[in-house]
Amino acid sequence: MKQHKFSREYKGLKIMTRKEKEKIVQLLKKQFGIQEVQGLIVQRGEERLFLYQGSLTAPEIWELEKTIPIERVGTYFAKLIPGENEIRLSIEGTHILKDQITENILELTEEQAKKYLKGEELYFDEINYLSSKSENEIANEPEKFTRGFKVIKFKEDFWGCGKVSEKKISNFIPKNRRVKEKAVKQ
Repeated sequence: MKQHKFSREYKGLKIMTRKEKEKIVQLLKKQFGIQEVQGLIVQRGEERLFLYQGSLTAPEIWELEKTIPIERVGTYFAKLIPGENEIRLSIEGTHILKDQITENILELTEEQAKKYLKGEELYFDEINYLSSKSENEIANEPEKFTRGFKVIKFKEDFWGCGKVSEKKISNFIPKNRRVKEKAVKQ
C-alpha cells in the first residue's frame, strides 16, 4: 500500500513544524520572557496564530479539514507582525501564557483601565507616563519606555497587548469586546 505524504499546509491552514514553532517561541521569549508554548501552533493566513492543545494529531486535523472546512483550530493567541519581527499576543494569549510573561508589562491605574476598556488610546502627557519619570529612572528601566508591544495589565488581569509609540499606547481590544457607555435617561 502506497504511503500518502503528510503535508503541513492545506488551504491556508498550516500546522507549524518544530523549527517554525521554535522561531515563534524565540520571538515570545525576546518580547515577553515566555520560555515555552505547550501544544501545536496553527497558522491561518499570514498572520493569525492559534494554539491547539487537544488530542487530535496533525494528520487527523488534515483529514478533518478535507472533510469539513475548519475555520479555527484551537484558540487565537497571537498575531505575527510581518516585516517587524514582532508578535502581538491576543487577550486570550495573555491569559494562556500569563504565568510566563515577565517582560514588557504595562500596569494601568484604575482611571487608565477605564479608558482602555472603552477602546481609547492612552496618551503619555495625559497619563504622565514619561513626564513623571526622571532621566535616571528611564535609564535604569529602558525596556518600559521603548516602542513596541507591551502586555497590558490591570491588577491581576491581562488585557492583551497595546503598542507603545512616541506619544501613545495604541489599543487593540476588539470593538465587540469594549465596554460601552450606556446613555442615562433623564
